[in-house]
Amino acid sequence: MTGNGDRHDGLDGDRDVIELLIEQHGQIRALFAELEGAVGDRRRDAFRRLVRLLAVHETAEEEIVHPTVRGTEDGAAIVDARVAEEHRAKELLSTLDKIGPDADGFDTLLIQLRDDVLAHAAHEEREEFPRLREACAPDRLRLMALAVKAAESVAPTRPHPGIESATANLLLGPPMAIMDRARDMIRGALGR
Repeated sequence: MTGNGDRHDGLDGDRDVIELLIEQHGQIRALFAELEGAVGDRRRDAFRRLVRLLAVHETAEEEIVHPTVRGTEDGAAIVDARVAEEHRAKELLSTLDKIGPDADGFDTLLIQLRDDVLAHAAHEEREEFPRLREACAPDRLRLMALAVKAAESVAPTRPHPGIESATANLLLGPPMAIMDRARDMIRGALGR
């Protein structure tokens, strides 16, 4: 349930993909804030939840938002800029995941990741999401939200920088199988 109390778990069929992704932006901000004050197991748990949420979010954008926006006027340039931001964030997230939340330098990299991710979210909300809303009927946007919710159950738990296509994912073997299943769930829900 969100803070306003009018939604339940996103399966009510009324929420569209843009609303869901904006809600995830809020959850991401909250997890960054939680990480700042957490220690020990609580910090490790918060970081794992952040990694998973970012993976779900980015998979949804790669499969749903970017392809649709790319087809709009000047959409390719907007999408290319977002993909570059996502790649940088995946690299930072992968480094943070390797060193762990208790390592020296983790906090510095975490601040860099937070700043990058929040700037990326602002760009999406300002540049990509309005184009997505213009390009899709409300029913399609609600179907996209259900696809994102379905993908949450099989989303990857580790970032994979440099792997921004399903074809490249297949070449990496078992670790990427989870992301492939998330993509398959999204594509199936969207009738692709």
